[in-house]
Amino acid sequence: MAQSLLKSVFAGGYSKLFTSPANRRITSPTPHQFQLQLRINAFSTSSNRSSSSRDFLSLSDELLMDQCEMNTFKASGPGGQHRNKRETAVRLKHSPTGIIAQAVEDRSQHKNRASALARLRTLLALKVRDAIDLDGYTPPLELLQILPAKSTIRGSDVGSQIGPNNPKFALGMKALLDLIYAVNGSVSEAAKLLGLSTGALSRLILSDDSLRMEVNELRALKGMKPLK
Repeated sequence: MAQSLLKSVFAGGYSKLFTSPANRRITSPTPHQFQLQLRINAFSTSSNRSSSSRDFLSLSDELLMDQCEMNTFKASGPGGQHRNKRETAVRLKHSPTGIIAQAVEDRSQHKNRASALARLRTLLALKVRDAIDLDGYTPPLELLQILPAKSTIRGSDVGSQIGPNNPKFALGMKALLDLIYAVNGSVSEAAKLLGLSTGALSRLILSDDSLRMEVNELRALKGMKPLK
């Protein structure tokens, strides 16, 4: 049975992960941190799918929106003249996967829509896995682009390293997670396939909070120690 998960996401990355009823509300710990609530319906990696998460992430914003159901609503906030009286908060549900992302922090519906869509892309990278064959494995270009220059398999033609603040990072993160899932959470095994030391790959994973949380969630399931 698909499990509903609720995540609260802030500017610096994911906060603690909660398994919770869909209507649970998590508020920002400070007024300066914007609030985002996400409810993820687990997307089974064993189910028959005509599209992979890479296909989803490669879509333009317009085409990805075509796969979504969009709802607007009034976000709760402080009273008085600053209270949001219009339905500017946006909730997107990605129909093929059931993943839901929403943005409530801006008074502009247009900006909230763009924020929710960007967060949906991150969630697709984090939560939708594609099986890979480790025999003769060759990392895809999007994965090579996020690897540090010290990787022995990263050619000079790949260009400079892409960091977490680059929109293209989601594609590389998705490919890296596919690999780490294929090796059952072993960072050392993944590092060997990427021409990196275990420490170098660990630092890459730790450079992004959402990536770190996803890897540590898998490692916990496998009885491994978390990366710190």
